[in-house]
Amino acid sequence: MAHRNFRKEDFFKDEGSDLYQVEFRKGDVGEGADLVVERQKEDGEYETLQAQMKRHNDRIFICWSEPFYGRVIFDE
Repeated sequence: MAHRNFRKEDFFKDEGSDLYQVEFRKGDVGEGADLVVERQKEDGEYETLQAQMKRHNDRIFICWSEPFYGRVIFDE
């Protein structure tokens, strides 16, 4: 399985809600059906999240209550 890392700084505030979003192109992470979002903990280990995901055109947005360091895992 492949993955794409993201940083806290990659998130931006969604204007229509209190959530923060990080954006990926659909071509970079697939269609979204097999996406797994993981947050990096302070000890460097990862925990799986049930994050809200939105799609718009060829983009996928991962939404959470605050920015975090993490990764998206997907099938290539």
